[in-house]
Amino acid sequence: MMHDKGLVIVLSGFSGAGKGTIMKHLLEAHPNDYNLSISATTRDMRAGEKDGREYFFKTREEFDSMIENHELLEYATFNGNSYGTPKAYVEKLIEEKRMLSLK
Repeated sequence: MMHDKGLVIVLSGFSGAGKGTIMKHLLEAHPNDYNLSISATTRDMRAGEKDGREYFFKTREEFDSMIENHELLEYATFNGNSYGTPKAYVEKLIEEKRMLSLK
């Protein structure tokens, strides 16, 4: 079946259930068809990470503004840092007819 747009697939499960392993194999088998969602976060960037690759790194003020402007599909705070899924990023991939996995 052909789609006019991409699909959003939500893969959920408890920590250690194998979500990452499933996504690794799916991305290896279909590198041009699937993307992982990139979350926005307020946590500090770690060595070797790049903004826009592992996360979209935001200040607390930028993240709060995204919440106020309804720019996140969902968000949560964990261990003092906030994480959320940017709506514009997801919409861009859907328009490009990509399938996106939120995990």
